[in-house]
This record gives sequence, structure tokens and C-alpha cells, in this order.
Amino acid sequence: MNSPMHEHIVKSFDEEQQRLLQELQRMGDMAAAQLEAALDVIERRDDRAAARIIDNDEAIDTLEHEVSHDVMRLALRGPMARDLREILAALRIAADIERIGDYAANLAKRSLALNLSPPLPQTRGLDALGRLALQQVRDVIAAYRDRDAEAAQRVRARDAELDTLHTGLFRELLTYMMEDARAITPCTHLLFMAKNLERIGDHATNIAENVWFLVHGEGLLPPREKRDAASLPPA
Repeated sequence: MNSPMHEHIVKSFDEEQQRLLQELQRMGDMAAAQLEAALDVIERRDDRAAARIIDNDEAIDTLEHEVSHDVMRLALRGPMARDLREILAALRIAADIERIGDYAANLAKRSLALNLSPPLPQTRGLDALGRLALQQVRDVIAAYRDRDAEAAQRVRARDAELDTLHTGLFRELLTYMMEDARAITPCTHLLFMAKNLERIGDHATNIAENVWFLVHGEGLLPPREKRDAASLPPA
């Protein structure tokens, strides 16, 4: 029969795990909101709103530190194997969400430079890429919240679609730059912004793989198709 002290320890551990889940959910929601706002300021060419997005990136960084602190508190309680998976997955997911927030801030920074040039039609392609990346982020955060490994696997499989869009936009921008030298500077910004979005998709995929790990342990994941043929290094 469990003692009152044991029951208290188990209840406290469960409460801290729930708090960790809520913090990661809030962190993921913030990163998705940052990304959506960045896509909007690119379309509206709004320098003031872009500056606010850049400033707000610190809030996600702060929350990552809180998550790391809470993970350490859980780890010091001597958790069981399933709890260790929870802790390890939380650390990895927090790091991926923080990077998604960083890339959203990078998009806002690049938009300030992009606004110095006349609008380009390729911005529509960037927006389509961004909306797909945003949906990936939202879906994978929901999969983590629900502990839904199958939903996470669907996010992981859809990364090939994002890669295809990125490669198509990459080639379109290179062609446009070769045809009109005046477009080289703004197109270069768009190339790096597109790469940021492709990397956001990669981080969503990382989170999906950690959801699978959380649910199934070290079980093998199905093969994943990669279609990104663009070779631009990340900004």
C-alpha cells in the first residue's frame, strides 16, 4: 500500500510534468504566432511591426530557459524510463521551438532590408512556403500536446512538400536574378528568407520525431522522403 508521502511525491511529479507540457505548448504557440506575424509584415511591408517581432523573440528565449529549469527539477527526482523519455523529448522540443522563433525573427529582420527595394512578385511564393511551414508548426505542437504519434508522422511526411516548394522558389529566384541584375539584392534576401522557412520545416520534423520517440521509445520511424535540391546554406 502506498504511503501518503509516496502519493504526495507522485502527485507532485505529475503536476510538474503537466506544467512542463503547458510551458512547451505556450512556447510553441508563441513561435507559431511569431512566424505568422512575420509572414504578415513581409506582405504588408510594415517596418514597425517587423521591429516588434524582433524584440519579442526574447520572450521565447526566456521561456526556453524556464523549460530547461523545470526539466532539471524533474530529472533530479529519479524518474522511471517513461518519465526519462518525457524529459529528454521536452529538452529537444524546447530547443527546436526556440530555433523556430529565431528564424521567425530573422524573417522580420530580412523584411526590413527587403522593403528598401520595390515589391517582387516572388514574395507570393515565399508566402505560400511560409503558410505551409506555419501549418507544420501548429500541427506538430498539437501532436505533442495530444501525444499523437500518428499525427506527428503525418507532419514528418509532409516535409517533402515543403522541400518541393522551397526548391521551386529557389530556382525561380535564381532565374529572375540572371534576367535582371537590379533584382539581385532583393532576390538574395528572398533566397535566405526561403531557406529560413525550409529550416523551420526541418525543426517541425525534429519535433515530430521526438513525439514519436516519446510515445514509442526507440522504435524505428518509417523512411522519410527528402526533396530539397536547393544548396543555399542557412542564413
